Amino acid sequence: MKHIAIYPGTFDPIHLGHVDIAIRGARIFDELIVAVYDQPSKHLMFTIEERVALARQAFTDLPNVRVTPYGGLTVDFAREVDAQAIVRGLRVISDFELEYQMALTNRQLAPEIEFVCLMTRQSHAFLSSSIVKEIALLKGDVNKMTPLHVRAALERKRLEREKNDEPIPLVSLRD
Repeated sequence: MKHIAIYPGTFDPIHLGHVDIAIRGARIFDELIVAVYDQPSKHLMFTIEERVALARQAFTDLPNVRVTPYGGLTVDFAREVDAQAIVRGLRVISDFELEYQMALTNRQLAPEIEFVCLMTRQSHAFLSSSIVKEIALLKGDVNKMTPLHVRAALERKRLEREKNDEPIPLVSLRD
């Protein structure tokens, strides 16, 4: 039996923390499907096509990693691709609470699908796509946070926003 897992997320954009979790998940499962969610309820910088392309480029050297877009319930997509597990990454304590709630919900919806959480490497514990976008849009250095091709895509988006005089959405500053 082939062991398949999905690693779902918005990946807006994919960063080195995501890459690390996917590489480690690919060592555990015969096939890891990086499942890029098409319409999350959050503000996106990249289109679904761009997010899929950036993720595919990040995994060109991993033959057992496939990247595909999906919509709807994650457990339905997992069933559609015959996955036995959903892989998620944990960075900080607050991630655990959310992932635990999602695992219990998914267990209720699809008891046959396991939920596997991998702890992030310490060097990636602070990373989130929102923080990466903010730093890049404010002309900060994201060299140690993203693959090279993602840095180039972030720079293109920054220049587009600058040209269109669009405000930078800040997430790290709190009132």
